[in-house]
Order: sequence, then structure tokens, then C-alpha cells
Amino acid sequence: MQRRILFIDDNDDLATSLAEVFGHVGHKVLIVEDRDQALAVENIESYDLVVTDLDVNPAVEKISAAEISNCLPEGFSGNGAERLKTFKLCASNFRRDEFDEEELRQIVATVLDYKIRYVDKTEDVLGLKENIEFELPSAISLMHIVLEYLLKRVEKLGAINPEQSNLFVALDEAFVNAVKHGNKFDAAKLVRITAKISKREARFTIEDEGEGFDVNNIPDPLDPENLFKTSGRGVLFIYNIMDEVIYNERGNRLTMVKKAVEPNQS
Repeated sequence: MQRRILFIDDNDDLATSLAEVFGHVGHKVLIVEDRDQALAVENIESYDLVVTDLDVNPAVEKISAAEISNCLPEGFSGNGAERLKTFKLCASNFRRDEFDEEELRQIVATVLDYKIRYVDKTEDVLGLKENIEFELPSAISLMHIVLEYLLKRVEKLGAINPEQSNLFVALDEAFVNAVKHGNKFDAAKLVRITAKISKREARFTIEDEGEGFDVNNIPDPLDPENLFKTSGRGVLFIYNIMDEVIYNERGNRLTMVKKAVEPNQS
């Protein structure tokens, strides 16, 4: 099936090489340089996948394009001389046709593989402040690819050592809970993942489109009566691993923060 893919890349770090890859297998690819050009794209909502890879001028305190499409980055604030960058992969429109998890998994894996291997060398991103966003249908295989990418990104930016921090466990539990318990494996419902990474901390937000829950009603896995029950163990892991854990009132959005370890504490 031919897919329509839109790349927004101001420095052409990612777009041209991936356009050749996807064009070779029959997908239709359009490349634009910035948000203004994306605003001018006719029927932007007809694109199955939107990928943005943008540097942000530190002098710009707030950038927003929410008025035209959820697939464009909503932006973030910065101060001083911080170099800011935003990357977003949005596949919310993949629901238009019959959902093919394997097809989407291969496309997402190709994009993220190119991004982590060929864009932003380690020496260029140390000290970088980055905003990463995903909007994807509820599929465990997609979550695994995103998880691997985020761990590599956190490590590459030098904020946190993923292995020493057990980030894998916390993020894996959060992603699986969003797909399995939140959206109940319904591919028509999205999981939205945001990571804000700096040299000081890594902040993750995972939101599903489910009914939500009250975290206070989860059975205590440490209670002897619940010894052989699996319910609640993932949430306990998250609380033990992360420095901050916040659920919204509805219970369908989780924010987790892992702070960088000071050199004398490592």
C-alpha cells in the first residue's frame, strides 16, 4: 500500500536520505523546510505519517502550530543560549485505512534507526535540550521501538545512564500499561509519548485514550494477600525507579521524571 509521508526538516539532516528509502518502495514523500511551509501544504491531514526534525532558535521563547495539526510540534520554552531541538513522529492518520501493524512498525523503525545512527553526532548534542514526541496507534511492537530509541537518546545526550538508572523497566511498564490497560490494544486509539531531555533531567509523559483509573485503588503488591497477584507491580516499579511520578486526575496520563546524578553521587 502506498503511504503519504511528510518530512519537515530545516537542516535536511534526515529527510532526503529517508525520502530515497521510502520512495524506492513506492511511498509518496514530500519534504518541506519549516512550519510555515507545512502550514501551506494542501490537505496536510491526508498524510499518513508526519516526521519533524527541527532546530529552534534560542531567542524564540514559544513556538506553536497547534491550530493546524496535532502532528506539528507544539513547541517548548528555552532560556539563555540553550540549543533547542524538537523531533516528532506522528502516525495518527494511519487509522484511515485498514491498520497494518507490521507495515507501520517497519516504517517507524527505519525512521528512528536513521535518526539515531546518522543524525546528531554525540559531540554535537552534549548539552542539548531536546523535545521528542510520538503519536502512535496502540501496538506493543511500536512501543518497543520507541523505548529503544529513547534510551539511546537519553544516553547520547549524556543526561542519565539508562542501565544504571533502570529507565528501561519504568518506561516499558508505562508503555505496556498505556497500550494494554489504557487503550486495551485498540489500534484506533493513540498513545502519546513526550520526552523532554536536558543535562539536568529526563521527563517523560505517556498518555492513552482510555477511561483512566485511580492509582490509589491498585492493590498493594507488598501486601501478603497479594503476593501472587501481578496487578500493581508495574506501578510500584515506576515509583521506585523514577524521582517524580505524577498521574493526572483521570488517570490516563502519567508523567515521570528521572534527574541526572551529580558526579560525586555516581
